[in-house]
Amino acid sequence: MIEKPNFFVFTGGPGVGKTTLLRHLQALGEIVVEETHRAVIREQVAAGGSAVPWIDRGAYARLTARRDIAIFERMAQETRRVFFDRGIMDSHGGDGVEPWPEIVEALRTRRYNRLVFVFPPWREIYETDAERRQDWPEAERTFETIIRMLQGLGYAPLVVPKGDVAARAAFVLEHALPPNLSPP
Repeated sequence: MIEKPNFFVFTGGPGVGKTTLLRHLQALGEIVVEETHRAVIREQVAAGGSAVPWIDRGAYARLTARRDIAIFERMAQETRRVFFDRGIMDSHGGDGVEPWPEIVEALRTRRYNRLVFVFPPWREIYETDAERRQDWPEAERTFETIIRMLQGLGYAPLVVPKGDVAARAAFVLEHALPPNLSPP
């Protein structure tokens, strides 16, 4: 088992400010990991592939999970604080896809910090695009689903308050493991 108390996950539905905050933290000198979900969608659309949530949700979930597992393993020796735009758990049961053995094992053996930052739906900043097709009601349902999923996986969801990016960054940094504290 690999436990990484210095690995912090940002999760939530699309269009809630995760990536904006991640980029802000990166500008402050924090180590960040971009999300795999949008990258997979872009690549699949460009290649005419079907592993996108609106065609083959199972293939999409498996592809993003494999990438997230590989990133976790590649960074396993990192002792500094790292912020992830989504994590392995974001492919667990997402979009109604039944968990499969590989992801169940990965979630058991690769653990992020127990505290997971969850971004709530925020109507004022929410918008759809070619990769983000959820409507507003689905975005609201996604938030509730994520909270239940995290609790079921033994994580402690912490809702990030709405506000400007500096206020959100201050909130996250206040609750995250200090950068100079290495995991055991």
